[in-house]
Amino acid sequence: MMYKALSPGAIGVRTKTLEEAIAAARTGGFEGVEYSPHEVADRVEHLGAASVIALFKEANILPAGFGLPIDWRGSEQDWRRGLLELPRLAKAAQAVGGARTMTWIMPCSNERAFDANYRFHVERFRPVARILADYDCLLGLEFIGPKTLRDSQKYPFVHTMEAMLRMAADIGSNVGLLLDCWHWHTSHGTVEDLRRLKPSQIAYVHVNDAPAGVDTDAQVDSVRDLPGATGVIDTAGFMGALKSIGYNGPVTPEPFQPNLSALPDDAARLKTVGAAMDRIFASVR
Repeated sequence: MMYKALSPGAIGVRTKTLEEAIAAARTGGFEGVEYSPHEVADRVEHLGAASVIALFKEANILPAGFGLPIDWRGSEQDWRRGLLELPRLAKAAQAVGGARTMTWIMPCSNERAFDANYRFHVERFRPVARILADYDCLLGLEFIGPKTLRDSQKYPFVHTMEAMLRMAADIGSNVGLLLDCWHWHTSHGTVEDLRRLKPSQIAYVHVNDAPAGVDTDAQVDSVRDLPGATGVIDTAGFMGALKSIGYNGPVTPEPFQPNLSALPDDAARLKTVGAAMDRIFASVR
């Protein structure tokens, strides 16, 4: 079943070690946490996978996944360097049971028209997907929905769920969506769209809310709120659709909420966001 997972940095909480990340998840009442693939790979190599698994099990926290550790947007040299390191990281992720990774795709470009940009992404991600597949690792690609961002550059690019699924299918069978309810909402997605998905098409999920009183096409990507805070995004419908299709994986808050920084400490931030997650999970029927 789907579960509440924490990305500490997404809510302004800084953790330096795996132990700190796990402790943060427990403080906020989360059931899983994102982790550094390099730290986990180093520990697996030096201490063994069992020691890392024990850290998670003792805390009753799941290894939710990790950000794709490759500079795929940059130079070919940097991309290829990342490909060489990726098998070590994916192997460790598989060994500890956290074989999900994800990244986001800019919905526009000043350098490449749509077709050239599509080829660039497919060529960059196919080798990544092949390596990850060797270790049963899923890759989630996030489409970015806001029209305000899409219109900021010369050439529009993939920015809807359907278009991202088509590109994912062209990349590899272990590639699906990093599905963010913000981008689902701002790309004018519907609950019916979600209900047509197969759970295998979703690698990872983000949740948040949007400010009230702003037209959908005027929403700005960096201005969000806690999950369920305003009701602008149909979070209950979103979560209910994921439950109905049998999504079995992490659901992580990414609220970009500046007011969190005004709270007295990390514990307050974690508990505030954790409570918001409890409310949206309770809304699922």
